[in-house]
Amino acid sequence: MTVVSSAGGFAQLIDDQEGLATTSQLARLGYDRDQLMHRVETGQWVRVLHGVVATSNGCLTRSMVLRAALLYGGPRAVLSHRSAGEEWRMLRVRSDDEPVHITVPYGQSALCQRPTLRTPTVRTAPAAHTRVHPGVVVHRSKAFEHITIDGEFPRTAAAATVIDLAVAEPVPRLAMITLVAAVTEARIPIWRIREHVEKRRPRRYRRPIADALAMLDDGVASVLEHRYALDVEQAHGLPPGRRQSPVIVDGRALYEDVDYSPLGVPLIVRLDGERFHFRRAVRFRDRRRDNAAEMAGRPRLVYGWDETVEDPCGIFDEVRAVLVREGWPDSSRPCERCATRR
Repeated sequence: MTVVSSAGGFAQLIDDQEGLATTSQLARLGYDRDQLMHRVETGQWVRVLHGVVATSNGCLTRSMVLRAALLYGGPRAVLSHRSAGEEWRMLRVRSDDEPVHITVPYGQSALCQRPTLRTPTVRTAPAAHTRVHPGVVVHRSKAFEHITIDGEFPRTAAAATVIDLAVAEPVPRLAMITLVAAVTEARIPIWRIREHVEKRRPRRYRRPIADALAMLDDGVASVLEHRYALDVEQAHGLPPGRRQSPVIVDGRALYEDVDYSPLGVPLIVRLDGERFHFRRAVRFRDRRRDNAAEMAGRPRLVYGWDETVEDPCGIFDEVRAVLVREGWPDSSRPCERCATRR
């Protein structure tokens, strides 16, 4: 066997890359093909992806899974789509079996990789972990220079990630919901999303994306508010209420989710995104808002996630009834779901 030229270089490389290395890196340190094969076949090392090995035979952490995908993609690869969204805290990791998404410059030859399974070796693998890596989905971008940022895990910029997530959805409606969720979860300024859209126009869903941004501009502050605006108001021809309308309580500005007073109707609709409020300050705020509305003689309706998503037509019936009762000239209409509901 060839003697490795730099033990110190190997240790530094492995330390920097969490025990991972590419075969090209190892070759530069003096490891030939036979040495690599011997270590993999005897179970000392594990093949993680094409051209990427782990210099131990244990299970990969989430961090190692991401790093392996970046090493596979090459020195300019960055995390993107769902993988970047998870790192930006826009999304939760759904499953350790979900492939890692990376983006590389347009024209680069990296191909998508299927999950890597552990093969029997002389050394027994820990427990029954047969899956080594969940695989890699490779995307290419002509605007690569404008959408990426450096860091421990290079990734697409937050605004670029939001658009990628929306465009990846199968239908326009889901694209809108995904965009609103990502923007509100990561607290990204709307102007940054607009700036990105102008520089890199989405390949599809341009109108739905523009509509979702307009709703955010109008004060929609959560996915739940977006679903209410989309499924209750727009779908049934109800007038849009004013979003995040300020109300002064005890000398402090609190905000109502949907306020129909600009229509001459004092109705307030509150959208409760949590099943239960455990924080004392939140419970106190909600009681003070309730009391203030009662003192002012304002009708109010409260809806949570389940009824807003599962029965928007039922909410429409109630909101419409109060609006009409308070003097709104009815111009609403049933939606397609109303017919099946009745």
